[in-house]
Amino acid sequence: MNRIPVRPEYAEQFEEAFRQRARLVDRMPGFIRNLVLRPKDPGDPYVVMTLWESEEAFRAWTESPAFKEGHARSGTLPKEAFLGPSRLEAFEVVLDSEGQDA
Repeated sequence: MNRIPVRPEYAEQFEEAFRQRARLVDRMPGFIRNLVLRPKDPGDPYVVMTLWESEEAFRAWTESPAFKEGHARSGTLPKEAFLGPSRLEAFEVVLDSEGQDA
């Protein structure tokens, strides 16, 4: 999960950049899905979440040429579009209600 603080006046451009993303991650072994979450409060950061089958699959992505290529396109917004640096957070699933009987 990556928290990205975006100035409200750049929100639409930020979202469009993700709509037009290279989609290289989608073909990586172990990739499950990508979510871009818009904050309800414009002062809060966007959350970009990628789900992976394993930490090893995620690390393989971050060390791949495709990662470098995909992130080279992320510099399309000026630095002033951001309220500060992004913050990467990693989690392990403790409980997943999907597929469980109620």
